[in-house]
Amino acid sequence: MKRFRDFFLFCSGAHVPMLKRAPSETNKYGGIGATIFFTGLLAAFSGGYALWTVFSSPWGAIVFGLIWGLMIFNLDRYIVSGMKKRKNFWSEFGMALPRLILAILIAIVISKPLELKVFEKEINQELIVMEQQVFKTQEDKVKDRFQQRINVLNTEIAQLNAAIQLQASKLDTLQIIAQQEADGTGGSRRQNLGPIYKAKKADADTAAAMLKRITDQNGALIAQKRQELASIDSTQKATVGGLNRTSIDGLASRLDALGHLTDRSVPVRWANWFIILLFITIETAPVFVKLISPRGPYDDLLEAHEHAYIIFRKETIEKREREHNKRMMIGQPAVNS
Repeated sequence: MKRFRDFFLFCSGAHVPMLKRAPSETNKYGGIGATIFFTGLLAAFSGGYALWTVFSSPWGAIVFGLIWGLMIFNLDRYIVSGMKKRKNFWSEFGMALPRLILAILIAIVISKPLELKVFEKEINQELIVMEQQVFKTQEDKVKDRFQQRINVLNTEIAQLNAAIQLQASKLDTLQIIAQQEADGTGGSRRQNLGPIYKAKKADADTAAAMLKRITDQNGALIAQKRQELASIDSTQKATVGGLNRTSIDGLASRLDALGHLTDRSVPVRWANWFIILLFITIETAPVFVKLISPRGPYDDLLEAHEHAYIIFRKETIEKREREHNKRMMIGQPAVNS
């Protein structure tokens, strides 16, 4: 237990030999050091998981996690050790405010990868939906590239078919007129196969010949255009099949998925905020403890030590100035009266 206590005292950034002269302060600084240590440990897990998400390299994640955790640990230790208890609370608060802001930023950075781990299952489901949306967008862009030509070909085919139908309708009308002239139900109202019938029959035969010619010509063009449509469809399917179907699983995509979840779900949004607030509380706890705790014996000893050093430095500087002035006086030549 003594080793753990000494280690946590080291983590607090306090001067351990001087702190041992104030035993009543060891619990406070031991708690501060433990908080700093576990914050660095959480930062190591967070940084390692973030690198694992990006590169999927276990050794890289371990090395980066250790470096990141040590960096956060050292930064927190410096933040707390740099705070000194004075007699004016507002002066202390003004000195602590930049440290609090820095601690909040560190907490937000640490919390994000761990939030991704907490909501991992929900994020994986959201990533599937996002992948489908991306693939659909890619397919729509491919289809839009060919759609204009497809529309033109379909319009031309419709026009060619309409021309055939129009000529077929004319033929049907002329055949009915010729038939009615033959049986006496129309035209001259006389049943005969005379000259009038023959003229109308000739018009129907001419229309039939025209229909055959139009059908042959337009049928060939329609077949050609349908063949082009089939080729476009084949090319389009090949292009869609060749699209990059790489799964979306990067750090940015997971952050985006988490953003979608928090936008849609109020419970997820609150849970996300509670996790952030938890890390902010953990990260700022040592600063607040140092800020709100009353001035203790360790602070008096530290101030006395600093004051003694200031006096010693001042005396050293004055001594050097006196020695310098003395050497200058000795080296100055005498003036004859």
